[in-house]
Amino acid sequence: MSASCGHSHDFDGTSRAYRRRLWAVIAINAAMFAVEVIAGQVAQSQALMADAADFFADAVTYAISLAVIGSSLRVRASAALFKGVSLTAMGLWVAGSTLWQVWQDAVPEAAVMGGIGALALAANVASVLLLVAFKDGDANVRSVWLCSRNDAVGNVAVMVAALSVWGTASAWPDLIVAGLMATLFLSSSWSILRQAWAERARA
Repeated sequence: MSASCGHSHDFDGTSRAYRRRLWAVIAINAAMFAVEVIAGQVAQSQALMADAADFFADAVTYAISLAVIGSSLRVRASAALFKGVSLTAMGLWVAGSTLWQVWQDAVPEAAVMGGIGALALAANVASVLLLVAFKDGDANVRSVWLCSRNDAVGNVAVMVAALSVWGTASAWPDLIVAGLMATLFLSSSWSILRQAWAERARA
């Protein structure tokens, strides 16, 4: 199947162009995970830490997706199920750690949040542009697109949170954005799990 935006839900990723782009996106996400983990700790930002967790999960997700390309529908659906469960766990972890942070008094460093948020947004826009032609496909391919889309949305939210933290001198914008990101993770995981279960049943 050609690399166009007209992929059907049966597209399984067996395309040289798709593999090359997936490798590039894995490298981008792994690098940004390392950057945001350090920056999140320095800035004491829950939103940055949530975004770092998302980068890590995405790098793992893309690696699994790459590994199962060309496998049977059952194997690909099982991989998507694993990714859906992992995304659910990450969403719950972000939600829990955000609730815990509510009881802390630290106000994040808005300047660090904004700068790293801008860098992460640039990385994710590049990833989205690389993958937009492959946004439709089986649950395995679909999960890759949803993770990339989540990253871009999350980084815009981090930058809005940084501006709000700077303007209010309060940690609440940071916590609210982290909570919204947790909700987005859980919503995406449910979408992936539903499609993966349907494909596994069909297999």
